[in-house]
Amino acid sequence: MTDSSTPTITIATRKSPLALWQAETIRNALLQLHPHIAVELLPMSTLGDKILDAPLAKVGGKGLFVKELEAALLDGRADIAVHSTKDVPMALPEGLTLGVICEREDPLDALVLPLAPDGSAPNITSLDDLPIGAIVGTSSLRRQCQLQQLRPDIKCESLRGNVNTRLAKLDEGKYDAIILAAAGLRRLGFADRISYAIKPQHLLPAVAQGALSIELRSNDAATQALLQPLHHFDSALCVLAERAMNYRLQGGCQVPIAGFAELGADNSIRLEGRVGAIDGSELLIEQHQITFDVGSHNDAQCIAQAEQLGETIADRLLARGARVLLDQAYDNQ
Repeated sequence: MTDSSTPTITIATRKSPLALWQAETIRNALLQLHPHIAVELLPMSTLGDKILDAPLAKVGGKGLFVKELEAALLDGRADIAVHSTKDVPMALPEGLTLGVICEREDPLDALVLPLAPDGSAPNITSLDDLPIGAIVGTSSLRRQCQLQQLRPDIKCESLRGNVNTRLAKLDEGKYDAIILAAAGLRRLGFADRISYAIKPQHLLPAVAQGALSIELRSNDAATQALLQPLHHFDSALCVLAERAMNYRLQGGCQVPIAGFAELGADNSIRLEGRVGAIDGSELLIEQHQITFDVGSHNDAQCIAQAEQLGETIADRLLARGARVLLDQAYDNQ
């Protein structure tokens, strides 16, 4: 953040409609909290936005969506970057930190069917309602693996591009259905396109799915102070537990890993993790729950316990052979 009579915060963001929506949301929240500051956007094209003809797993993973934004933070062109946390690699560049994890939106995956001839969006009540041999668009190995476990007859085909592009491909008849994050659809005003919200027991979400986070320079205490009211402690506990599991597994979007944590009314946190074979032939599932005091929203001990929970789930998965499945996935790249 620059020092001037009117402090200015510059937000690095991708140019996709969803990324711009996310950045504008943070901009508006900051202006509401701090009317005396100015907030500007720095839209950028990332390598992940430019390479659309190959699955992410083949070209380097979701880190391709953040590298350019992080470069802008490090060289001072931007003060913060707003991310879908599921796109943020576990290891951040030296000098950067995820200073804020915002309140989590709907974490589930959504099945979307083509529009009916009358323009309405069909609804179904189960994945079993898809026809035999249905072609489902998704480039996520996590989704593909779990879908193959549930419906071995389904054919998964690659699907890239922003949300609008993916919906257009679906409505053009290229797929019988596609799977997108429910949060992205809701944020862009496409909630009515959700044909079926897939239950987590059937399709466990990606680590940190539905949560926005804000990355900034580690030594920028002034900006961190302005951002702090946007931090949501309960969401952070869940997200950090999931990310700790993913970090222990050395995971990324190149391998079929799923993780989802929830807080209970009894001050408990429950985490489920899954690792699968890329062909869907095997799916390892582990879950565990701990109870702690979440009353203090600055309790480092709670965060440490949540991260330990993630490491415990990862260790259990590794003990059951997860490393073999993960190595097979990397070898298949």
